[in-house]
Amino acid sequence: MVSTRASKSLYIQVLIAIVAGVALGHFSPDIATLMQPFGEGFVKLVKMMIAPIIFITVVVGIGKLTDTAEVGRIGLKAIVYFEILTTIAMLIGLVVGHLVRPGIGMNVDPATLDARAVAKYTTAPHLGVADFLLNIIPDTIVGAFAKGDILPVLFFAVLFGVGVANIGERGKVMLHVLEEVNNALFAVITIIMRVAPLGAFGAMSFTVGKYGIGALANLGILMVCFYLTCALFIFLVMAGVMRLAGLRLWPLLRYLREEFFIVLGTSSSEAALPSLMAKLEGLGCARPLVGLVVPLGYAFNLDGTSIYFTMAITFIAQALNIPLSWGDYVLILGVLLLTSKGAAAVTGGGFITLAATLSTLSGKVPVTGIVLVLAIDRFMSEARAITNLFGNSVATIFVARWEGQLNVELARRVLAGEAVPAPAE
Repeated sequence: MVSTRASKSLYIQVLIAIVAGVALGHFSPDIATLMQPFGEGFVKLVKMMIAPIIFITVVVGIGKLTDTAEVGRIGLKAIVYFEILTTIAMLIGLVVGHLVRPGIGMNVDPATLDARAVAKYTTAPHLGVADFLLNIIPDTIVGAFAKGDILPVLFFAVLFGVGVANIGERGKVMLHVLEEVNNALFAVITIIMRVAPLGAFGAMSFTVGKYGIGALANLGILMVCFYLTCALFIFLVMAGVMRLAGLRLWPLLRYLREEFFIVLGTSSSEAALPSLMAKLEGLGCARPLVGLVVPLGYAFNLDGTSIYFTMAITFIAQALNIPLSWGDYVLILGVLLLTSKGAAAVTGGGFITLAATLSTLSGKVPVTGIVLVLAIDRFMSEARAITNLFGNSVATIFVARWEGQLNVELARRVLAGEAVPAPAE
């Protein structure tokens, strides 16, 4: 973990970099688009660390457990929580989209939509339930790490951790070695975080330079509506969950400000995953629980993405002047409860999920309608990623409290601004 002073300096640097990126993108778009490699390079640096960190964290945590049934119990509680919260997120998105009606007045003729612009999403196979579950099992152990997919790595880590726990005393030497490796990995993360401002600058410069700010005016209502809805979800729903856990939301948001700005700059919640896990451990959540719940949340607890799905579908229908009944809304919600779980498993999963969901509405809303949100998707991704980040943070804290693996007094002291202690070994 970095010191409090270094952490404060980093998020200020990231904030300045974001502002500079917006300015460069607006005033010199040609130069700004050349900055893309900086953003992509930083995200790749972080992603290369995610698989080994998740693997070692989970193996060490499970290896120290005397009751391996605890792993299944924690996982089940996490899945139950994820399903409830993502359903609430989808409902909020539907209600806001229905009441605010951001697509009304666009009067888009479905015949004018360019099917070629969304062909790669409408023709890509969406993962069904069986395929999604089978994809959790890696073809090879090495393949799981090579691809960097979270769930296959987590699956193997759980099995390996249980195996280490079952060999008793002989496994302690391995656990000690893995703990030292884990310390080295987080030292590398500390080094990588030093270039976070450059990554945020590159990503933001490219986005504004390529798409522009003024060109988004016609779709601004949907963007504002979506951002406000995400804020509503964070400050009402998540705040309520934090109260149930005996803590307050605002101190947590302040505690995670560094991760917030990194996600804001890169539009990727994965960019903050390693440091998020370390901070949740420092907050008093047990390491094994953090190692299980956070990676699971990145696949199953996509609150911001859930809001986006339902709002995008209602927006498309309104823009095309297609009325949706409450029966249609119920069908949309039911389908998304299944299809959204595969959204993080494939590249472009969000649009593929939208296409798969629209195709279930008996042709009522044309699948090509997703072309209407392509132009602003990159700008809406920041709100999705930030909501997902905070959603998984709150989920981990709540499940830890539910499981009795949260040091509440330590959490309150840390959130009050005291020095962050090193995670317990």
